[in-house]
Amino acid sequence: MARKNKSRATRSEPRPAATQSAFEQARDEMFYHVIHCGVIESDPAHHDEWFDDTMRYLTERYPELDEKELGEVRAAGERFAHPPKPRHSRQTATA
Repeated sequence: MARKNKSRATRSEPRPAATQSAFEQARDEMFYHVIHCGVIESDPAHHDEWFDDTMRYLTERYPELDEKELGEVRAAGERFAHPPKPRHSRQTATA
């Protein structure tokens, strides 16, 4: 008589959908806009204006977020938009 594999039975059960908080949704939407609007490749002089406009939009879209949370979303977006700093070669670092 074959044994039933319990793990197989649990795999067929639907998993509950993971729900994101409004903060997580706003943060993810910020990252999406940074990528799709070309902010990373743009002139850094335009970043402040772009972030001001985007934050006005996100403030209207997510009224449940307070000023602190909106500030954290902006800070995360600004960090995400800055290109990584080039790594110095090992010789330069030890010299």
